[in-house]
Amino acid sequence: MCGLTGVVRLDGGPAADRAVLRRMTSALAHRGPDSEGEFVADGVAIGFRRLGIVDLANGHQPYRSPDGAVVSVCNGEVYNHRALRKRLRALGHVFRSECDTEVLIPLYHEYGAELTNHLDGQFAFALYDTRKRTLVLARDHAGVIPLFYAVVAGRLVFGSEIKAILAHPDVPRAVDLRGLDQVLTLPGLVSPTTMFAGVHSLRPGERLIAGPGGIRLERYWDLDYPPDGEAPVTTRVEDHAEEVRERLSRAVRERLMADVPVGVYLSGGLDSTLIGALMREAEPDRAWPSYSVSFADGHLDERGYQRLAARELGTRHHEVDVSGDDVGTWLRAMVRHAETPVRESYNVCSLLLARRARSEGTVVVLSGEGADELFGGYPGYRFDSAAALARRGSALDEHFEREIRDRMWGADLAYEQDQLPALDFRRELYQEDLAAGLAEFAVTEHRLVDADKLVGRHPLHQRSYLDFHLRLADHLLGDHGDRMALASAVEARYPFLARDVIDHARGIPAELMLRDNEEKAVLRRAAAGLVPPGILARPKFGFRGHTSSHLLGAEWFGDLISPATVRKQGYFNPEVVTALADRQRAGTDPHPHLDVDHLLVVATFALLIEEFDLPCLG
Repeated sequence: MCGLTGVVRLDGGPAADRAVLRRMTSALAHRGPDSEGEFVADGVAIGFRRLGIVDLANGHQPYRSPDGAVVSVCNGEVYNHRALRKRLRALGHVFRSECDTEVLIPLYHEYGAELTNHLDGQFAFALYDTRKRTLVLARDHAGVIPLFYAVVAGRLVFGSEIKAILAHPDVPRAVDLRGLDQVLTLPGLVSPTTMFAGVHSLRPGERLIAGPGGIRLERYWDLDYPPDGEAPVTTRVEDHAEEVRERLSRAVRERLMADVPVGVYLSGGLDSTLIGALMREAEPDRAWPSYSVSFADGHLDERGYQRLAARELGTRHHEVDVSGDDVGTWLRAMVRHAETPVRESYNVCSLLLARRARSEGTVVVLSGEGADELFGGYPGYRFDSAAALARRGSALDEHFEREIRDRMWGADLAYEQDQLPALDFRRELYQEDLAAGLAEFAVTEHRLVDADKLVGRHPLHQRSYLDFHLRLADHLLGDHGDRMALASAVEARYPFLARDVIDHARGIPAELMLRDNEEKAVLRRAAAGLVPPGILARPKFGFRGHTSSHLLGAEWFGDLISPATVRKQGYFNPEVVTALADRQRAGTDPHPHLDVDHLLVVATFALLIEEFDLPCLG
C-alpha cells in the first residue's frame, strides 16, 4: 500500500503550491517510505508516497497516459490486473510496467468513471482528467483502503489519512460530535463520518466525481443478500463448502502477488489458520513467517492455539508479548495513526504486531478478517437464530428501542447493545451543554446503512450486512487494520474479502451457515483436512486486549481521565467519569447493560484532542 493526497480547485485558479502539497505528502511518509512523486498542473496538485511491493523498479507513481492528459495514483492492489491487461492489450493499450495499478488509466479510457466496476482488489485511487478538469476518487468494494476528503475555500482536499488533509492551511480543526457519538455507540466510526468536522470518508464501494459541474457521490457496489425465501441454487453444505474452498484458495494465491516478503497473522482461530493452510497449499516448500500476539493474562492469551497452528503449518513463528505497560507506551502513537478514540486497546496489539513483522523483513501479511461477517461467526448470529435476545423493560421502552433501531438502520434488530439505555447513559456522560444538544449530533439522526438492503432479508443476513458496514469496513479494516499496519509500512491483505468469495457467500442459505447451531458451519466444512482438529472445533474467541480495568492503576491513565483534564477539554462530565473509575476500581459494574469501555474512550479521546490540537470547550 501507499499514501496519496491532493487538492483540486473547484472554482478555477491554482489548487495548491508545491510547498503545501509536500507538507501534505510528507504527512503520509510512514505509508510509503520507498519513494515520492507528485503532479502539479492548472487547478490540480497530487502527491504520492510509495510502498514498493510489485515491480519495484518500474512501479513509480503518478502514472500518466501516453498523451499526458490523464494522471492517476493508487494506494493498494488490483488482483485481477492480469486478466484486465490481456483485455486492454487486445484493445490496443500499451503498458510500461508489470505493476497492477497501471491498468487504471486504460480502464478509464474505455469505461470512464465506471472503471471501478471492473476491479477486484483493495484500493483507493485518484484519477484526474486534465482535459475535462474532472477528478475521480474511489474506494474498494469492501472498504479495505480508506480515502478521506474535505471541501474548503473552493477546493476539494483529499488524502489516505486525515492528517494529510489537516496539513492544508485552509482546513479547520474541530471535533465532529456525531463521530464521537458513533464511537460510544457502535464498534467504531461509520463512513462518511469521521472525528473531524468537515472531513468525510468515502464509503466502501463508493466513488466521488468532481468537476466543473460540482461534486457527486455514486455507490458502485454494496453487499446485497437475496430476499428471504428465494430458492437457492443448492442446499447441500458440502457443495457450498467445496466452492468456498476453491474460491478462497484462488483469493489466497492472488494475494501472494508480491516482489517482497509475505507472511501471515495467526490468531489461533479458524479463519487465520485456514488462510495459513491455503498459503502452504499454494507453495508447499516455503516456510512462511507467521506473527501472533500473546498476553501474560490467561483470559486474553491464545498462544497455545497459535503455536498449534504454526507447528501444523510449518511456519517460522514469531510471538509479540503485549503488557499493560506496552499499552501505556504505545497508546498515544496508536491514536495518532488511527485518528479516532477507541473502545478497546487491541489496536495497540495490531500496531506492535506490524512493527514486529516489518522488523523481520515482512512487508505483506495475509489475515482472516471478513470471515465472521460473511459466514456467521459472531455470537449474535446464534442468538438471532435461537431467538435468545430477550426483551428488557416495559412495553414503552420496547417501543422507543424499536424506534431508535429504525432510525439507525431500518430494522428491528438488536445490535451491539440496547440502544435506549445507551442513549440515556450518553446523556449523563456528556458535558451538560453537549448533552442538551445530543439530538443534534446523535447517531440516531441519520440511517447508517441502506435500509433497502435489510428489508425482506433473513435475520442472519441482516446482521451480516450491519456487521459489514458498522464493524468491518471502518473499524476492523480501518483504524484496526490499514492504519496500524501502515504505521510500520506493512500491507495487510484479506482473502475472505475477494469479490469472488463474497459473491458466493451471499448466496449460501442462511440456515446452512448455522446448521445445528454451529457457527460458520460451511466454512468449517471447507477447512476440514486443512486446519488442525483442535482449532477446527474451537468456538469463536474474540481478539481482546487490556481494558481500562487493567490500566486504572497507571498514573498516565489517571491523568487522561482526571477531573482537571476532562473539565479542561469540556466534552464529558467529570463527575460521571470519576464515578465510572471509582466503581471500576471497586470491582462493581460501572454501567449495567452496556458493553462499552467508556473510560478507554474518554482516555483516547483526550489523546486525540492533544495529538491533533483540537479545540477544548472547557
